[in-house]
Amino acid sequence: MNKLVGSAAEAVADIGPGSTVAVGGFGLCGIPITLIGALYDAGVGDLRAVSNNCGVDDAGLGQLLMDHRISRMTSSYVGENKEFARQFLSGELEVELCPQGTLAERLRAGGCGIPAFYTLAGVGTQVADGGLPWRYDPEGGIAVASPAKEVRSFGGRDYVLEEGIVTHFALVRAAKGDRHGNLVFHESARNFNPLCAMAGQITIAEVEELAEPGELLPENVHTPGIFVQRVVGPVGTEGKRIERRTVRPREGS
Repeated sequence: MNKLVGSAAEAVADIGPGSTVAVGGFGLCGIPITLIGALYDAGVGDLRAVSNNCGVDDAGLGQLLMDHRISRMTSSYVGENKEFARQFLSGELEVELCPQGTLAERLRAGGCGIPAFYTLAGVGTQVADGGLPWRYDPEGGIAVASPAKEVRSFGGRDYVLEEGIVTHFALVRAAKGDRHGNLVFHESARNFNPLCAMAGQITIAEVEELAEPGELLPENVHTPGIFVQRVVGPVGTEGKRIERRTVRPREGS
């Protein structure tokens, strides 16, 4: 039951070229910066990442992207990363864009052993009909396009069939965790982390604070240890960044 490993480098050592990796976080909120850094230092390339977005140009998964370590992304929101857009439009990166709620449910379904499900999202669009560019060629033409998906009618409404996602590995970050792998996420950092943790065949969690087994109340645990195979920590809070800081003047200042 002791899932604690000695270092982040040891935890990611068996992630190799061609691996599919689900990565928690949204923007820079709740991203596993320690594990991403260890993966970067390991020099691994040809990674197939599944994450809501790809960080920013110089942080999060953006680190790996800048060094051309990611060959394919399954994402929902990609608007904050200019290098992502450049690589996609130039044909250097394959991208499967997915509605955000659908992406969340695909990860959850994969973690629950559900191979596919029907949803309203995307019906009547290229999400269902196919033809979305996945990869461009150097001349700007479409080299790889999304396939058409099955559509069925239930109760007089059409629904599109979406497949669950299961990845070789998942990387997540939690505010607290114990050596059994039970995890607690802090507020909005909960975002995609529990879903990615479910979807990975081998889930690696970095925890800011390491608790002893029994210290975390069962009703407060967001991800039970059954979904987690390796724990790294405590990693503390150093290095956490705010993606976009917005403030207003104080009254009377």
